[in-house]
Amino acid sequence: MIVTSPGIDALARRALALVRDGDRAVLGIAGSPGSGKTTLARAVTERASELAGEPLAVHLPMDGFHLANATLDALGRHDRKGAIDTFDGWGFLALLDRLRRETGHTVYAPGFDRAVDEPVAGTIAIEPSARLIVAEGNYLLAPAAPWSEASALLAEAWFVAAPEEERLRRLVDRHIRHGRSPGAALAWARDVDGANARLIEATRDRAALIVRSGDAA
Repeated sequence: MIVTSPGIDALARRALALVRDGDRAVLGIAGSPGSGKTTLARAVTERASELAGEPLAVHLPMDGFHLANATLDALGRHDRKGAIDTFDGWGFLALLDRLRRETGHTVYAPGFDRAVDEPVAGTIAIEPSARLIVAEGNYLLAPAAPWSEASALLAEAWFVAAPEEERLRRLVDRHIRHGRSPGAALAWARDVDGANARLIEATRDRAALIVRSGDAA
């Protein structure tokens, strides 16, 4: 495990180095809610393609594997959406396995529509030309099944770390933007996201690299 503060160019070059002999590599980026992992994943994806001179990197967020709201209602889990058991973890790992093996045709992955707060099938196209998949998700380093099997599918895993106060501020702002009142936003960020963060933060030592949020600008 290395704790680092490199610029985005250094991180993108490290990601590109995972792609060997024309094979496809999957980089995992984990971190707690509000840590900045989506921002980092997008930046690495964009910069890696720029450095390679072709769009060979694709950002793949785990959000498309949220269970549907109706399913969460049926399971009694809607009030803690985002917890580890509110995702189709087996489905996400099956997709990562497909992406490593199926390089001769386009593979379609689900995205997430925040306007309706639901996953949407087939919104992310991974073309045969994609050689670096930047897979982003809270629980990629979790030791519980199925996530414990992720390490066999990842060329490398990084963890994005941010101060708790900053993460809380970002989460409250996010929840307000998505329609919650300030009080409800704070409660969700503190109680629901906070419980998830305690689980996720305990996995950071499993990462090959810890990137401090905001340092890779």
